[in-house]
Amino acid sequence: MNLQTILQNQQWLLLPVTMDDFDTLFQVASDPVVWAGHPNKEQYKESVFRNGFFQTAIESKGAYKIIDKATEECIGSSRFYEYDANSNSIVIGYTFFAVKYWGKGVNQSVKKIMLDYIFQFVDEVHFHVGATNIRSQIAIGRTGAVKIGEREKVNPGKPTTSYYVYAITSNQWQKITDETSLRDI
Repeated sequence: MNLQTILQNQQWLLLPVTMDDFDTLFQVASDPVVWAGHPNKEQYKESVFRNGFFQTAIESKGAYKIIDKATEECIGSSRFYEYDANSNSIVIGYTFFAVKYWGKGVNQSVKKIMLDYIFQFVDEVHFHVGATNIRSQIAIGRTGAVKIGEREKVNPGKPTTSYYVYAITSNQWQKITDETSLRDI
């Protein structure tokens, strides 16, 4: 399993995040509206983004910047993280997109690329979604993942945040992809 491989379909190119990508990703992340539904609403601030989101993206060794092939512009990011060999599972999350790409099926299309790839190696994928992030909860539900729990994350020096855990198995994903083209998930 290589979490630093290039992933793509006809519209989107997912490239592993490198240290050189800070400015490109921050250009998208600097819009406060992007983070309005997220637990950490201050990610649009340069120091918060650099020392939080971006640093953990680099450390994860599974983060991607997402490129619109038609315009060659960076439109957001997502990542694989917390691989668990015992349960043969991994988490997909820390996803954000430029506002102009909201409501156009981009999130579902990108998740399809990631799920198609990672299910070659794992049996189950989890998604962590902020308890107040209704937009992302709806998007994850469209993949066929189901809510399996709620957790809290302790953030030193910041309020504790609640998030939901969604899951989908390889068998469930295969059944969904056999039944539909997933253009509309």
